[in-house]
Amino acid sequence: MTKELNDKIILVVNCGSSSLKYEVFKMPDKESLGKGTVERIGDAGSFLAQSSPRGNIRIEEPMADHGAAMTRIAKTLVDPQNGILNSIDEIDAVGHRVVHGGEQFSESVVISAEVIKAIEANIELAPLHNPANLTGIQETMKLLPGKPNVAVFDTAFHQTMPPAAYLYGLPRELYDKYKIRRYGFHGTSHRYVANRALALMKRDAANTNLITCHLGNGASITAVENGKSIDTSMGFTPLEGLMMGTRSGDFDPSIWGYLEDRGYTSKEISDIINKKSGLYGLSGISNDLRDLEGAVDLGDKDATEALEVFAHRVRKYIGAYSAELFKVDGLVFTGGIGQYGVRMRERICHRLENIGIIMDYARNVANGSKEGIVSTPYSPTTILVIPTNEELQIAMDTYRIACA
Repeated sequence: MTKELNDKIILVVNCGSSSLKYEVFKMPDKESLGKGTVERIGDAGSFLAQSSPRGNIRIEEPMADHGAAMTRIAKTLVDPQNGILNSIDEIDAVGHRVVHGGEQFSESVVISAEVIKAIEANIELAPLHNPANLTGIQETMKLLPGKPNVAVFDTAFHQTMPPAAYLYGLPRELYDKYKIRRYGFHGTSHRYVANRALALMKRDAANTNLITCHLGNGASITAVENGKSIDTSMGFTPLEGLMMGTRSGDFDPSIWGYLEDRGYTSKEISDIINKKSGLYGLSGISNDLRDLEGAVDLGDKDATEALEVFAHRVRKYIGAYSAELFKVDGLVFTGGIGQYGVRMRERICHRLENIGIIMDYARNVANGSKEGIVSTPYSPTTILVIPTNEELQIAMDTYRIACA
């Protein structure tokens, strides 16, 4: 790769508990130069897989921790034959996905000692994710001393929700003492597709209302008014809201106590509602939409009901947010199911004509998973399919904050 004078190279890092995903962008061109992932960190079977126009690399070797993984990534990025960069020094800044920013962060920020302390303070709100995100930040800072690092928070986009949307009907002392409230997630994805929708519709944020549906194994919906999130379906945790791949979504909280009275432990119930429910739990087959649609075609009743419940829940939220927004200019589908689930989009939109959301079913099929408009020309609400790109959004934020 030849780096021109005004080019900035952004490394995007998404660090999980046992994995580390990365992608390299050339900005401001928004060009992906290549990406990779390290899986099974700390396990004997750990490996790195990297792809770029220059070639693919797969390395299988023990990587005891995230530091070892980051060292291996640095070497692989500059591999003489198939590397993405000529030198690690070409990297100008690093953008990090951070799951939970609590109430402190409503936008992406350059990472300082104070920001790290704030991320640490929010570990109790995201105990599975924030520690891994912090590890990624710390290891990157060791690898690239002096380079700016930017934190992009999943929750930040939703910090514009009003109290009416984020407060639970619980004693206020629980909010004051423990910050129990609705935070929302998938914010980076919702923000990216909302901005893409504005570009495709040739509209300004200032006079446009959108409903963005991020539908995948994790699923959430956001009401976007004048470019700002005013409500979203996920809450204190990513369990609230829509039924998902293995998560229950909304359910009567009394069911928890009902099951405890019948011998279930708290851990067992938590496992049920997070890992054994949703499409997987209702169908008894899979959390993969393709498997379930195949079963539906064979007449499987449980698979049929699972997909109907999924579509029903999505429609309910679209209807609720339509009432909250007064008018809806665009309905966006994204995520694995939203982008690729042609038949699921039909199921969802089939009963929305009465609120001005009118799908062109032939156009929906023809469009498939591509970016495009799938509503009729006379639909008051434009229906769009937009592939999400959270990594690019992180790169854009990092470039804007640290480089431009």
